[in-house]
Amino acid sequence: MISLEFSNKLELSSSPHIHSKWSTKKVMWFVVLALMPSLISGIIFFGTYQLLIVLVSIFFCITTEFCIKKIRKSKVTIDDGSAVVTGILLGLILPPNFSLTATALGAIFSIAIGKELFGGLGFNIFNPALIGRAFLQAAYPVAMTTWSKPNFSVDTITSATPLAAYKFDKVLTQLKPMIIGNIGGSIGETSAIAILLGGFFLIAVKIVNWRIPLSMIFGMILFSGILWLIDPLKYANPLFHLFAGGFLFGAFFMATDWVTSPITSKGMWIFGFAISLIIVVIRTFGGLPEGVMYAILIMNAFVPLINRLTKPKIFGEQK
Repeated sequence: MISLEFSNKLELSSSPHIHSKWSTKKVMWFVVLALMPSLISGIIFFGTYQLLIVLVSIFFCITTEFCIKKIRKSKVTIDDGSAVVTGILLGLILPPNFSLTATALGAIFSIAIGKELFGGLGFNIFNPALIGRAFLQAAYPVAMTTWSKPNFSVDTITSATPLAAYKFDKVLTQLKPMIIGNIGGSIGETSAIAILLGGFFLIAVKIVNWRIPLSMIFGMILFSGILWLIDPLKYANPLFHLFAGGFLFGAFFMATDWVTSPITSKGMWIFGFAISLIIVVIRTFGGLPEGVMYAILIMNAFVPLINRLTKPKIFGEQK
């Protein structure tokens, strides 16, 4: 029983006052665990070389962070696992059989420009892995859009991604191969089952806030559904948009990054819906078949504004 004297004691301490059971290191290694199904599916469908791509990406992410910390004479924080997560994420969003040299350059760019330029973990504005991919997209446009045929493909399955096949040839890929992952696409983005396994795990342990992936899914169904209802012959159906390309991977592993996503509940909904709207606009009216990377990076830039506009009103506050 708490004594009366102790219960009346008033403790004063400096901020922050919010405590969490999660340490940065613990969160990062749980994310690494959640990414394993996508990595395994990439190896199954595209071969063991994909593991080498991911390992090279991890190695150069870690090495870059270590060198920059040493140059700055600041504490080396490699053991927090954030560089490992960036390395895995970057590797999984690259095309199968991608150049190892280019992978290394992308990893260096991710950490040096996407993360350390802003001051390191917690200060970066944009998702570092997506910054690395955007760099590679600009530096190696042909290689970044060259896709390998999956190992268990049948005659009807081409190396083109479902989004590219629909965008340029109006060929609609069936739902089943997109759910399993037996289609063309980035190493870790083709299998919806593998992505959902990892994504639901992160939601279950409360590392990922469910509002962002759910708002993205609702947004995608809403915006692509409106177009589909207007003209189903011209526009793809919402299920196709959900399972094609990197939408699910972006919804569960990229948009939910703690540092580059809103902190308020209302802000998360706005963030998710806006990402889906941009994706639909790019996929439908833009020149590119995909749009997840650009949509998330664009909305990363709006996160400070979203946080400011959705900041909860202080109790008793009047405007």
